[in-house]
Amino acid sequence: MAGNVVASIAVLRALPGVGDLLCLVPALRAIRAQHPRAGVTLLGLPSSRWFVERHPHLVDDLVPVEGVAGLPEVPADPGVALSFLHRMQRRRFDMALQLHGSGVTTNPLLTLLGARRQFTARRVGDWVPPGASIVYPDAGPEVHRLLAVTAAAGCPAAGDHYDLPLTPAERAEAAALVAGAGRPLVCLHPGASRPDNRWPAERFAAVGDALARRGHRVVLTGSAAERPVTAAVAGGMHAHATDLAGRTGIGELGALFACARLVVTNDTGASHVAAAVRTASVVVFPVAGDPYRWAPLDAALHRRVQGTGADPWPSVAAVMAAVDDHVGRDHGPLERRQEALG
Repeated sequence: MAGNVVASIAVLRALPGVGDLLCLVPALRAIRAQHPRAGVTLLGLPSSRWFVERHPHLVDDLVPVEGVAGLPEVPADPGVALSFLHRMQRRRFDMALQLHGSGVTTNPLLTLLGARRQFTARRVGDWVPPGASIVYPDAGPEVHRLLAVTAAAGCPAAGDHYDLPLTPAERAEAAALVAGAGRPLVCLHPGASRPDNRWPAERFAAVGDALARRGHRVVLTGSAAERPVTAAVAGGMHAHATDLAGRTGIGELGALFACARLVVTNDTGASHVAAAVRTASVVVFPVAGDPYRWAPLDAALHRRVQGTGADPWPSVAAVMAAVDDHVGRDHGPLERRQEALG
């Protein structure tokens, strides 16, 4: 293909988390703004299908990475990896971007795709791939780390926000799940894929009771696998809580959050869902967490509360201080969201 015409673009990000994918939205937006007619392929995991289907304006198709060693979620198989690479090489991508991370495994993988031009990030002292390769930003939010690579590829940022498009059916399902609420809605999301990211259930229960005393309806959210966690919170509360663990997909969860006054969540994908639907949140981080990388960007709307000192977790009082500040100042958006529930 002659000149600088870009007809096909591969974006490599083979990570499993909801937050991992939502943080990719600004980078994809930058790519689409610069190359509006190019076909954009996400090289990811099979579990990323929901993301591609929900953002067709940013990415055109998903190709699951297969057989490649060094990616925890991909079963290593040399024969399968060779077949995958041959298929990708036959596609002759005009451009490929490594938006997975620091590139130890993924820079060689991206290079083997054989794209006409490639853009990567690497750590100082690591192998320097061909093409344009920037030093991996070790500090700053994940969204901005990814935008540094797209900027190197000649795709200026077109905003650093991300969204989660919702369907009318998902909004209706969310409304049905909390029909007849009658009180302002708050959502507690006590689960996380990593157990060491879970604020203790008894502390979530204490927050739930405090919110119930203030006149809120408390809803617990989580995946089906997180039902034991939400059950522990509900069992530790004196007030009633509606436990919806396992009853919402990503879209219904987003629609539910969109109608809530507040979301209290661990450092997990739910925090990014709240950010995507512009609902105020309090995000709880352990002392070993990295809020500067993984917390939603709007620190006023999404409060970060982190453990300090000997206790790896923040106290209930510290979390409630952030909760009370949000509850006291967010009445306007709340009323509009409650109206959306009918």
